[in-house]
Amino acid sequence: MAPQVGSRHAFTHAVRDEDGRLFLTEREPCGFQPQPDTRTHVVAQGDTLFDLAGQYFAPLPRACGFWWAIADFQPDPIIDPTLQLDVGRPLLVPSVRVLTDVILGEQRRRDA
Repeated sequence: MAPQVGSRHAFTHAVRDEDGRLFLTEREPCGFQPQPDTRTHVVAQGDTLFDLAGQYFAPLPRACGFWWAIADFQPDPIIDPTLQLDVGRPLLVPSVRVLTDVILGEQRRRDA
């Protein structure tokens, strides 16, 4: 089954090995792109990428599932999202527009 739209794996390719097993290639992170509507969030005690995505992307269905967009969007991307965020660290948060039009945009999907 192919990754769903909105999945961080939507930008991978599926390849089959000689036994017919399906594997996903490495995904290409979206990376930081300066945008006029990028917000800065200073990490507070207890903040998680999952919670921040739910807060900033609330208008979208399953908003918490877009935690990976915040992790990828940093100038120095967050590689391990299971690690606790450093209190006081500034995180750059893409706007809903950037998430839907740029990060999840059809052109990027075609380029992947």
